[in-house]
Amino acid sequence: MSTGGTGSGVSNDHNHVSAHDSAVLNRIFNPNLPYGDVVDEEVIENDIEEETDDIKVSKQLEIEGVQAAESGEIESALNLFSRAIQNTPQRASGYNNRAQALRLKGDIQGALDDLNKAISLSRGTGSAACQAYTQRGLIYKLEGEDDKSLKDFKDAARLGGQFAKQQVIAMNPYAAMCNQMLCEVMQKVRNGED
Repeated sequence: MSTGGTGSGVSNDHNHVSAHDSAVLNRIFNPNLPYGDVVDEEVIENDIEEETDDIKVSKQLEIEGVQAAESGEIESALNLFSRAIQNTPQRASGYNNRAQALRLKGDIQGALDDLNKAISLSRGTGSAACQAYTQRGLIYKLEGEDDKSLKDFKDAARLGGQFAKQQVIAMNPYAAMCNQMLCEVMQKVRNGED
């Protein structure tokens, strides 16, 4: 780990997680999310942070964690995300990323603990909070805790999460009934029925 300067080992290209890397991370950890459900980090005021050497190193570790996860190396990804957290424990992003890897590993309680920490550190705002609320909402939904799930999806939707907005609509019993009726009508049309 270098102390800075132009030979820091962290190129300027990696000072921010690119939109492409965010999209890749989203697809890896959230295969059921639509491709467009990435919150623009440049727009969210809470996401603007001073680019210290420690933060640059943590961001690079997170990028490497994404790459490890892409290769199916979840333990390596967990190690890299944990190192990023140790380096900058005040950043919500590392906890959110590690939670996603823990969820892939099957450690639901560990994932929930990290998501709670990410939400707390972000004070419930910004892209890390949006992703954490969405992830936690998905976990709660899978666990059958629909009230908690709906609350988290509403919080993520408020922060701009498109997938969360879709989930809020889908969890509305009237919307579900309308969707079912529309599907039945469309099936009848396809079958040539009146």
